[in-house]
Amino acid sequence: MVRVLKLNRADAEAALRNPLAFIADRWTPDPRTVRRAALAALVMSVVIVATGGAVRLTGSGLGCPTWPTCTDDSLTTTRAMGFHGVVEFGNRMLTYVLCAAVGWAIIAARSQKPWRRGLTRLGWAQFWVVMGNAVLGGIVVLVGLNPYTVAAHFLLSTALIAIATVMWQRTREGDGAPRPLVGKAVQQLVWFLVAASALLIAVGTVVTGAGPHAGDSSEVERIPIDWETVSKLHAVLAWIVVTLTFALWFVLKAVDAPHGPLARTRELFVVLLAQGVIGYVQYFTHLPEVLVGLHMLGSCLIWIATLRVLLSLRERPEAVLDLPGPSAEVTVGTRA
Repeated sequence: MVRVLKLNRADAEAALRNPLAFIADRWTPDPRTVRRAALAALVMSVVIVATGGAVRLTGSGLGCPTWPTCTDDSLTTTRAMGFHGVVEFGNRMLTYVLCAAVGWAIIAARSQKPWRRGLTRLGWAQFWVVMGNAVLGGIVVLVGLNPYTVAAHFLLSTALIAIATVMWQRTREGDGAPRPLVGKAVQQLVWFLVAASALLIAVGTVVTGAGPHAGDSSEVERIPIDWETVSKLHAVLAWIVVTLTFALWFVLKAVDAPHGPLARTRELFVVLLAQGVIGYVQYFTHLPEVLVGLHMLGSCLIWIATLRVLLSLRERPEAVLDLPGPSAEVTVGTRA
């Protein structure tokens, strides 16, 4: 009995010192579990952007007028704050769901055997971006929805989506050195496409910051430029991205590229066309809230699809470790 108690106490001390290592010693997840955990983190990173858009489009940005509490006297929303308080506080609570999804991805990656340190680091990178964005979200409220902080808040969410996309892709690959599937010229074209897509999203935040959806019914500062002029620049950039995607597809066909890059490019082209239709319809119908929300969701999907095109240009096979013993080869990771 004394021995058992000592073992239990030792386990408890080990769990307190390094809970992730403690879990990893006692659990080995299936590779599909790791992939699903990474996908869940990616999905939640998109959901938090969509619900943040709902906060803005319903004019609930100051539904909770302070941070980290909802009011000076209450941690949560109150009946007197009505619908806007519920929307804003609900979005804050979803941050905890996002943290749970990212935490699950970290635990699953850390517990995988053999331990893939790079995968775990991607999970931790998401965690720290979420923490930073939570603080930035609080600053957005404290400065009364200043449009520049709102734009930074969205761009940091875009960075989170990028890291989550890379982690999801890496769960379906090995840890071997990446092998390019296309030539250098094609890789450069795709990097140009990625840069144009990032610029497109950045200009989109300026359109939002100058446009009519301020995020609250009160007087809110706007970016002092003509939003219609910026919208036209945004449309030009969108056509550049579409043209680059179309050109990339033809180049990939010409060089007889593998199926992966071609499939990812087709997917990006379809998402771009759908986003373009929504963009033009919302512009000519004077920015109805539902279409603006769909357009924000579409920007996340375009970013994910663009990154997947980039990641499809190489393959990472299983790494081979030379270890002593009867079996000289041990593979690490899973094939994509």
